[in-house]
Parts: sequence; structure tokens; C-alpha cells
Amino acid sequence: MNTKQATTKDDLEAVYRIRKIVFVDEQGVSAEEEYDEHEEKAEHVLVYHEGRPVGTGRVRVVEDMAKMERICILPDYRKLGLGRHIMDALESIAQAKGLKKAKLHAQTQAEPFYEKLAYKRISDVFLEADIPHVAMVKAL
Repeated sequence: MNTKQATTKDDLEAVYRIRKIVFVDEQGVSAEEEYDEHEEKAEHVLVYHEGRPVGTGRVRVVEDMAKMERICILPDYRKLGLGRHIMDALESIAQAKGLKKAKLHAQTQAEPFYEKLAYKRISDVFLEADIPHVAMVKAL
């Protein structure tokens, strides 16, 4: 397992392919909603398992905070601890930018995962792409 920042065209193609499988195909999010105007400004990471890119996430600066987004793992590679590596990489990018706080919109089914990483829920449940989410924050 290793994690790296996605910087090349091939890296970004892997990012978008993973997100299509998880969010568009599996969860029914429209491609128009999944791929947005923030793609080029966000910093993306890939996590690899046995040399294959199997997970991704992105971070961008919003209101002087790191906003963690589009975090996902291909179905066959879940429960291997790879999500923690994605989050560690995203948080490291944020800290290198001098950011002191991170926020994210967690799907409610993933809330326990983020709680284990010290994220705290700060909202009621709301819908994003017709999927229940909660807002969460963490001091970096």
C-alpha cells in the first residue's frame, strides 16, 4: 500500500475512473454533479493496493479551512484500512498549506469512520446528491 498525490494525466484519469465506479455507477450520483468546477484547483491523492490505484480523495481550501471531498475506495478494497491513508495524505497536504482545521461532508454511513479519525459532527443530516450527509470538522 502506498499513497501519492495525483499530478499526472494518468493519475487524474485513475482518480476520475475510481470516482465514476463508486459515486456514479454504485451510488447513482450524476456525472454532472460528481465532476465539478473545483477539479483543477483541488489537490487529489491516490491510494494503491498491490500496485493498483483503488482509492482517492481531494482537498481544497474553503474559508481558510481544508475541505476534504470525494473520498472513496473501490468496493473490493474496502475494510483494508486504506481510507485512513487517504485521509492522512489529505491532512498532510492541508497542514503543509498552514491550515489548522479540516471540514467534510460525510455520508451518514461513513460517519463512524470519520469519528475514529477525530472528526466531530456539527450538523443535522442533510441531502447532498440525494444521499444523507452530515458536516464534520477536525483540528489539524
